[in-house]
Amino acid sequence: MLSTTAKRFALALVLIFSFGGLAQAQQDSATEPPVKEEVAPGTTSEPSTTDKIKDTTEELVKKTEEQVKEIAKKVDEDPTAKKAAAGILQPIYTVAEALSFPAFHWLAFALMSAGVFSFALQLVLGKLVVLMRMGFSLKEIASDAVGLAISIVGLVLTTQAAAENSTFTQSAAAVISATVVGAFVGLILYFWGQAQELEAAAGRSRPVLANKIR
Repeated sequence: MLSTTAKRFALALVLIFSFGGLAQAQQDSATEPPVKEEVAPGTTSEPSTTDKIKDTTEELVKKTEEQVKEIAKKVDEDPTAKKAAAGILQPIYTVAEALSFPAFHWLAFALMSAGVFSFALQLVLGKLVVLMRMGFSLKEIASDAVGLAISIVGLVLTTQAAAENSTFTQSAAAVISATVVGAFVGLILYFWGQAQELEAAAGRSRPVLANKIR
């Protein structure tokens, strides 16, 4: 059997060779060049033009939002702007308080309903009739679309104000009668607007026919 000293000497040699091998492996791995990522043929590692445009657009949107928020904050803190806003709203508040009764909300609801019915029919049926007569006008379409949007917003706000300040929305008879009257008035306004559009389309087509005859 080996003596205790010989065993210790052998163990020391094993440890020395083991640490030496680990150090050499680490050195070899550190000196190896980095492995380049393979790129598929026909592709590049640089960002595409679409990604660049997207990033640029996002940056512009963020900057614009920040600028708008800063401007709005400055305007909100400006005493002159506060006085101007109060001067605009005060007459409206006064009129709204004076007209907070069911009859006014019935009339307002009927008028807004008439606008919704009229402009909706004008955009759908009216433009179809005009197209069948070989007439077309982007200005009239835009005008009717804006009118419809205003009427819808007005109808929503009228309903909200009526629910908060009067008993109009609590009466089924009042709501139904205002809707029926609004639909009837809207139908009349639709036929009137359609007749005007047909006349305008005929006026636009006359010079074209005259040039063809010549």
